[in-house]
Parts: sequence; structure tokens; C-alpha cells
Amino acid sequence: MDYSDKHLKQILETTQVIACVGVSTNPARPSYFVARYLGTKGYTVIPINPGHAGKMLFGQEIRASLGDIPADMHVDMVDIFRKPDAVPAIVDEALEALPDLRTIWMQIGVEHAEAAARAEAAGKTVIMNRCPKIEYQRLFGELRMAGFNTGVISSRL
Repeated sequence: MDYSDKHLKQILETTQVIACVGVSTNPARPSYFVARYLGTKGYTVIPINPGHAGKMLFGQEIRASLGDIPADMHVDMVDIFRKPDAVPAIVDEALEALPDLRTIWMQIGVEHAEAAARAEAAGKTVIMNRCPKIEYQRLFGELRMAGFNTGVISSRL
């Protein structure tokens, strides 16, 4: 899928609360690192992981499922860190449980065309096979801070 920078930036600028499905409590896991990073950028990250439900992570209670998020919590985006075959059930639950949801974002390597079509038919924006952390860094000029995109083409110092 080809998403314009303007489109991705608009999503990241208007999102405030992200439910991260499949987040790990292990700091070495990509889902932990991405969710933690997004929290440092001002997003409220609601961790979703049935194996750790009730514990705290990033200042939020880990929920077993999207349906366990309190109705008064406005969720803008669902970020999916699960295998593609798990996506349809996650999308269906998100559409049912999160009436204010605007975006369903599937991580790198995660795509499901049929689930995406259902979400889009319900008026939701869908991003597949992208990482919001990487896109945030790229679009807001932070890749330079990590030593990437320095503009130097030579290996000489």
C-alpha cells in the first residue's frame, strides 16, 4: 500500500489515544519498544494483552481485549502487533467496542485486505504494513537523532 506522507502525518497529529493490541511486557520486544516510544511522544497508550491483563504498563492497566476498555475512554487508533490471521477478529472487536475509533494501523508484516475493507466500509482509516513509531520519526525529523537519514552518502568521517 502506498500512503502519502501528508495522510500519515495527519493521522499521527490528530491521534491522542492508541490501543496497542499484542503489546509485550518484555522491554526487548518491538511491541514494547514501539508502545513505550509512542507514550514518550504524548500519546496515551492502552496496552492489550490477555496474558498480562490487570498489570500496569506505561501508566495504564493492561486490558485483556479491546472490549475491556472502559466506554468513557476515547480511543483514536488501534495498533495491531499480531499475526495477519488474528486481524479479522481484532478489527471486528474494534468496530464493535470502540465507537470513536478513527484508525486501524497494522504493524510491519501485518496485512489483511478483507478485514481492512470491512473497517474502511465502516468509515475507518486503515494503514497496513507500517510502524507508527518509524513513521513518526521519519515525518517529524527524528530519524536523524538515531543516526539514520543523516544525508551523508560517504562512509568517510
